[in-house]
Amino acid sequence: MRRDSRIESVTARQILSRRYRPAIQTTVITEGGACGVHVVGAGTSVGTYEAQFVYDGGERWGGLAMQKAVSNVKDIIGPALKGVDATQQQKVDDIILELDGTKNKSNLGANATASVSAAALKAGAASLGIPLYQHIGGVNACTMPIPIIGLGTAGRYRDPGKTRWFKPSYEYSAYGAGSYSESLYYSMRCAEEVQRLLRERYPGKYAPSYQMGSLAGVIGNDREFLDIMTEGIVNCGYENKMGIYFDCAADCYYEEDIDKYVGIFSPGEKSREEMIELYKDLVNTYPIVSFEDPLREDDYEGIAIVTKEVGIEVVGDDLFTTNIERLKKGIAVGAANSMVLKMTQVGTVSEAFAACRLAQANGYNVHPCGSRGDNDSIGDFAVGLNAGQVRAGEHTRLLAIEEELGSSAIWLDKEAYKGWRH
Repeated sequence: MRRDSRIESVTARQILSRRYRPAIQTTVITEGGACGVHVVGAGTSVGTYEAQFVYDGGERWGGLAMQKAVSNVKDIIGPALKGVDATQQQKVDDIILELDGTKNKSNLGANATASVSAAALKAGAASLGIPLYQHIGGVNACTMPIPIIGLGTAGRYRDPGKTRWFKPSYEYSAYGAGSYSESLYYSMRCAEEVQRLLRERYPGKYAPSYQMGSLAGVIGNDREFLDIMTEGIVNCGYENKMGIYFDCAADCYYEEDIDKYVGIFSPGEKSREEMIELYKDLVNTYPIVSFEDPLREDDYEGIAIVTKEVGIEVVGDDLFTTNIERLKKGIAVGAANSMVLKMTQVGTVSEAFAACRLAQANGYNVHPCGSRGDNDSIGDFAVGLNAGQVRAGEHTRLLAIEEELGSSAIWLDKEAYKGWRH
């Protein structure tokens, strides 16, 4: 054991996330002074099978305050990790898992466990004096991910009630740019063109902003936005270099009592069969390279049909929740061909990496997403895992990694996607 990499202290506090919601920030410091800091916040669309966060309840912050999780870190997890080598991630996580004692982290909370686990990972990298991506992937960590750049969400065609969100969300993926920095430029240029087209097509209805937000009340069918996104690609001269990604989050629109999807993509109800036919048509009509959670989160069979029929990358987020057991079920029937990586969904780094190893061993992509407060480090995860794509990553960090890698950086282009057909 490296003496200077042993954990000296684990502290935590409640902060506000970039979404202005309570989040937990955990700091791990080793005896040698190495420091790892990690933030975990709540997601916008949360799958039923995700590991459970511990919240305070009550009136403050809508019940979503995290002081209980902070106490669990400071009073329970931290003391148990004192003296443990931060470079031994599995040992760190084994202690956390034993302390929690549940399958879904409902005792200590996945917000507490994930924040400590990832902070320890960062402290371990710092104590070794190497970048986080190298700590994760070693000398083979050299693939720069294609940034998936969000534009906004399209129409809202139903009353979402208390448990629905602004979805689907639409994004650009500039796979043919040749580098991370150039890919950002392509996406920003196309985003500006989309803004111009929206102002032109919907005068008086669309108010321009830095981020488009929801187009509810502006468009009458999501195809209108897909038309504009496609036109933006053509107008900028990026045909066959740029595609569209979107997160369907179809479970948000599924009504179990009628077995229909209500208000997704357009007004009205849609059966599973109608949804599948819709996806086939969308993929044949627009330059879509990848989409996420096309049907409800338990419909493995239906998502397997979608995956086979559309012939492009289909990503499982709510479907898999970075959970190795749910991933096994998907692999068995051929549901999706890519898995979102959100470490907070499962609760520890080791469990998330185990799911990643299983995915990649079975020909599935890994799709890191930093939407839960960890966007500062999700780029390191993407490079460390040679994932080839990343959502909600911190661009400054990834630009720095690209510079560090220099000529050794790999850009996958079309090979970043499963089932390429465009």
